Amino acid sequence: MNGHSPIMMSTEATSENFDERGYLAQNGDVARAIKAGMFASAWDHFVKTGKQEGRRQRLAASVAAARARKLKRLEPHLRTDMPYRVVDGRLDFLTRELRKETRIADTQNVSANPYDEEMIRLIETYKDGLVLDCGAGRRDIYFENVVNYEIVGYDSTDVIGVGEHLPFESNMFDAVFSIAVLEHVRDPFRCAAEIARVLKRGGELYCCIPFLQPLHGFPHHYFNATPQGARRLFEDLLRIESVTVSRAMHPIWALTWILRSWSEGLDEPTRNAFLNMQIKDLVVAPEPLLNEPFSDELSPEKQSELAAGSIVKAVKERTDLPVTARQDTSTLSQALKDWAWRLVRSR
Repeated sequence: MNGHSPIMMSTEATSENFDERGYLAQNGDVARAIKAGMFASAWDHFVKTGKQEGRRQRLAASVAAARARKLKRLEPHLRTDMPYRVVDGRLDFLTRELRKETRIADTQNVSANPYDEEMIRLIETYKDGLVLDCGAGRRDIYFENVVNYEIVGYDSTDVIGVGEHLPFESNMFDAVFSIAVLEHVRDPFRCAAEIARVLKRGGELYCCIPFLQPLHGFPHHYFNATPQGARRLFEDLLRIESVTVSRAMHPIWALTWILRSWSEGLDEPTRNAFLNMQIKDLVVAPEPLLNEPFSDELSPEKQSELAAGSIVKAVKERTDLPVTARQDTSTLSQALKDWAWRLVRSR
């Protein structure tokens, strides 16, 4: 890209190339499992489960020169009203005020998703332009035309900040990715507006937001979206071309995720009984199943992760509603008036 080849930052671990340090750097959960005494070493994990899972390991690849070229190219397009620091070659816009506003919390979780075919197509289409990976996570391939924007300073991160306040000028990116990000931001509508703002006219958005996925936090998980909800985020800002389901969002992922995580929340005897059930045993009226051990013994933490819904109880203590709340009330009032007027006219 721009005359520079992509830099590979990880590779699939094999018996021949296995590297203990690289394996642990790539798989933070393995390091935690070893510390908890579940495995003797990274090699022990690889032999027992990692090889079958197709685990990867980090390579000792340096992106410093490529990042420096990228940020030099990006510098004229940074907003002048947002302060930043340079930390380990990255631009850090995550001020104390932004941390407080968006409730950013430190986490040991590592967010990492592979590029799919559509993302690669966009990267290649705009190889001479700039693509924003908004909430990139930790990437296994480093492209010089892709700005990796994150709240965490991974080795592949270029710019640190929050989605609700993008530190870039308007109308500058040829394309934007937002993959499994908007469920984790406190204000997805504001984040969507920022994404639309920094896109060039004619620029392309590729956004993935989950619907039927359990609670997962990097570091927080606020909102899932129906197909209509995903459309609603952007329909007033961009021309929506389609809302579809990719292979990575196929219902089988939701089904297997829920069942696997559910089984992991049970003790061994109950887990074995649960895993030996047939699908027909579950495709019934759910209420009687509430008294079964696999339901009754599920921990509160797992119930929260896999819940069909949440109940909110609250008490009003303030009389001064936020401005946004007053605006919403006004909007609702106007909507009701418009509906009443249409109803009268229809008669």
